[in-house]
This record gives sequence, structure tokens and C-alpha cells, in this order.
Amino acid sequence: MNIAVDARELLGRPTGVGTYLARLLEQWQRRPEARAHRWVLYYPEAEGGAITPAGGRRVAEGGLCETRAVPGHAGTWWEQRALAAAIGRDRPDVLFAPGYTAPVAVEVPVVLTIHDVSFFAHPEWFGRREGLRRRVITRWSARRAAAILTISEFSKREIVARLGVADHRVEVIRPGISRPTAMPPGDGRPPLVLFVGSIFNRRRVPDLLRAFAAVSRQVSGARLEIVGDNRTHPLEDLEGLARSLGVGDRVRLRSYVPDEQLAALYAQARVFAFLSEYEGFGFTPLEALAHAIPVVVLDTPVAREVYEDAAIYVGAGDLDGTANALQRLLVDADARQAQLQRAQRVLGRYCWNDAAHRTLAAIERAGARG
Repeated sequence: MNIAVDARELLGRPTGVGTYLARLLEQWQRRPEARAHRWVLYYPEAEGGAITPAGGRRVAEGGLCETRAVPGHAGTWWEQRALAAAIGRDRPDVLFAPGYTAPVAVEVPVVLTIHDVSFFAHPEWFGRREGLRRRVITRWSARRAAAILTISEFSKREIVARLGVADHRVEVIRPGISRPTAMPPGDGRPPLVLFVGSIFNRRRVPDLLRAFAAVSRQVSGARLEIVGDNRTHPLEDLEGLARSLGVGDRVRLRSYVPDEQLAALYAQARVFAFLSEYEGFGFTPLEALAHAIPVVVLDTPVAREVYEDAAIYVGAGDLDGTANALQRLLVDADARQAQLQRAQRVLGRYCWNDAAHRTLAAIERAGARG
């Protein structure tokens, strides 16, 4: 079977969708059933660079994974015109589109992953043109897709309700979690609070800053690291807020760090905070648990589904409750250990090997029907 993959998210600085695709490709490299297929990874030529080995230049020995540069810059025009034309010329058996949308004019079956539909649920979080573009193309893509995949039961309910697709057309395949090979003990870590993820309005980073300001007055040496590109709309001045709260010297904001530096931050952090009110899954708190970092998250249906009892939950806008939760985990080793013990059972539910097996099966079914 000839399998085409929209691989644009592997270029540049891969975040959520790029990590999702890279981990699947890493697993498919090891699976004999994946090596039986021909894989072609399509990416926009004008973006420069190359698809990283983590993205899978070769699926495995004997299973060549080609890369195909398609003229143009990444974006809707590239997807709907340039990528569609390339797929039309090459005529693969199936196209795997891992990032919300796909060319709607292609005649081959499409397996589409929709991670969340925040742009339907909360259009106020997006610029007018961006939100409209996302809603229109995602709806068209979902209606056209041979199969729709998503990453949580919460997202499935949202997709069915807001996109108007039938329940049986959406399959939930939980992503995996990669565990580090070695970690320093939690009690030896400095009083560091960590946030990792693209910064959207829904993730309430200003609330985190305000809660941390209260914590910093009680916990000597407490620091806050925020790693993520600021994509808020309207734009939030987080550095200015930190200075106005008197914690500018205790807070560091970075839009991106390489994997090695991110691993070092996970190894140092004593607490992870993620106050998001809307996610399709919420990957980074789970990653934190895998690095033996207890987490504080907003109390939402998807958070309860994903983290179960391995998190401290706080209410939206509850700054005192958030500060108390952060402070407790910073200073109470027993509380940290109790949460991390519960996390082991939760982490066992998330396996990239299983995710790759089920995702490949969905791709094969769609290709066979086409």
C-alpha cells in the first residue's frame, strides 16, 4: 500500500502535532506491518530545512520512507492547492493528515486526526480570519475524511456535537507517553514551577503568574519557568505582568527550547502547572508526571479523563486555591510522593506502540476501501 503523509509539522520547531506524528513514525519504523508499505512524507519546499530523523526518513530497514518537497509555504493555500496537486499526481492509496485539516479536493481516502475543536467552542480565542479559516476547513475536511481519529473521549464528543459528524465515524486513539531513562530524585530538585506548551488565552498563564507571585512570598527561592510561543489573542504582555507583580526576576519566559534543554527543565522542576480550560488532551502535564513532577491543573472534564486522580485540580480563576496547591507541592514531599504513586497507574494507559498499531490499522482500512 502507498501511504502519503502530510509531514509539514515535522519541520522547524515541532510542537504538539509534530510530536504526535514523530512518535507514530518512530514506532512504525519498528513494526514489520508498517515496513510492508511504501511511505511518502510531503512537506512545503519553501520552509527550508529537512525532516528530522525523528520524523522518519526511513521507516525501517527494507521499508523506504521517501520525502517529497512540494512547492510553496506551509499554510492553507499550500495544503489545498499544492499538496492536493501532488497527491493527485502521485495517486497514493491513502493520505494520513495528522493536523486537523486535509486537502478537500483529493480523490484518495483521507485519515484525519482532529485533536480538539477549540476554534468552534471558543471563537473569541482566535482572530476573526484565523478562526473562520480553521472552522471552515476543519468542517470540510471532516466531512470528506474516510476516517476521523481523535485523542480523547472528550474531543470525540466535541467533534460529534460541533462538526455534525456521526458518532461511529470518530475513533478515539489515546497517544502514548515517553518516559525518561533516568531522573534525579524529586526531593533534590530546586523549588521550580514549570509550564510547557504554546501559550493560548485558554491556558490562563496570567492566572499562573498571579498565583506564583503569592507563592514566591512564602517559598524561599521559588522560580517559575514558562516555555511556549505566545499565541494569545489579544496578545497578553506576560513579561510586563510579571514585573508588575514584583516577580520579574523570578520568572523566565522562553518561546522555545531544544529537546535537550527541555529535558533538563523536566529534570529540575518540582511542580508542573497547566491551568488550561479547554484541551483535546493536555499532553505536557502527562509528560511531567512521566518525569516524576506532580501537577496542578484546571478542573475540566478532559483533565479528569486524562489524569484521573494523579493531579491536584483547581477551579478556573481560583488564585488562592492555585497558590495553595503550588505551595503545598513545593514544600510537602509526602504530598508529591502520593501523587506520583497514583501517576504510575495512569501513565500505564498511554503507550505509543498501541497508538501506532491502532492508527496504522485505521490507515490500512481506509486505503483498502479506497
